Amino acid sequence: MINKKRLIRLTKKLIRINSENPPGDESKIAGFIKKYLSAIGVKSKIYEFKKNRSNIIAVLGPAGRSRSLLITPHLDTVPVGANWKVLPFSGKLQGGRIYGLGATDCKGNLAVALEAINSLMEDKANLEYALVFAATADEESGSKLGLEPLLNKGILKPDAALVLDADDFQIIVSQKGLMHLKVKISGRKAHGAYPWLGNNAIDTSIAVLAALKNHWAKSRGAAKNRYLKPATINIGTIKGGDKVNVVADWCEFELDYRFLPGDSATRIKKEIKTVVAKYARSFKIEIEGIQNPYLIKKDHPLVYFLKEAARSLGIKPKISGSEGATTISFFQERHIPAVATGFGSQGCAHIADEYAKVDNLFLGAALLERFIKNYKFN
Repeated sequence: MINKKRLIRLTKKLIRINSENPPGDESKIAGFIKKYLSAIGVKSKIYEFKKNRSNIIAVLGPAGRSRSLLITPHLDTVPVGANWKVLPFSGKLQGGRIYGLGATDCKGNLAVALEAINSLMEDKANLEYALVFAATADEESGSKLGLEPLLNKGILKPDAALVLDADDFQIIVSQKGLMHLKVKISGRKAHGAYPWLGNNAIDTSIAVLAALKNHWAKSRGAAKNRYLKPATINIGTIKGGDKVNVVADWCEFELDYRFLPGDSATRIKKEIKTVVAKYARSFKIEIEGIQNPYLIKKDHPLVYFLKEAARSLGIKPKISGSEGATTISFFQERHIPAVATGFGSQGCAHIADEYAKVDNLFLGAALLERFIKNYKFN
């Protein structure tokens, strides 16, 4: 049975362990979890792909189970930042909320997973599959030292995955694709008093950006997804030129594209190249990162059993999509079905005075335990 007081104590303890990323050091919180799991009779192992960037994995259930289900929160938080009114590592309990860095993202979800495991052990639950718990490093900086190498090296190879990194009992079944890229445009220098003798790369970039935004609005503006807002383009950075009285012979800018399932980064890159080539004589496009969009069928067992667990507790399931990139896409690349859910408080991630609601965490732990006990593969 889920123990509310125990869950509160655990959440507070996890918040008090600093795991900011950057600089990045999950060793202390992974060590704490290892001791916690050992105390309840669960063996675990720590994996590191860089010193002190710790991931911890445990498997419940008898060896030899043919199928496995992964539940995975992350260990790291963003840096603490400024403007906190409560101490960010206090785990302060006030007004039904637990305050502190990572309370919503993602230490509340981490505590929920551990409490659910504790309850399963107390109940001597007999699962039909192997339950894999993986609390990972480096999620806030791209998972290059966490979930990604764990999957690439075959350390994790589940048949299905539940990512614990969402708010308010959302069941995330769809996710926008992501492409980050840099466009470098070259011009020709001249004296600022004689700009007609040069070719201003900044002027060219302004024209290119206007054309790219116009093309995006016309080509993607009408596209719809029931779980997601329309596709977007954001100009993240721009810089160029050497001096105010010199015609700029260089300019570069970075773009953030978010696109819907059914679209592709390859198609988008080709379109960008075509648009830029209409305005720039010399340019280069550098891809900085790509994550493909994601959509899982609404009748998949992951979705079905999460909905059933929620309804059994009087919670109305919230089937939704993610505008931002989550680790779901890492599973898609390996043809592993995955959804995300979580029990933090919407709008609280990455803010000063971050908090999670105690009642959400308690209900979340009960929901997760029922989901694990009832889950069945097709």
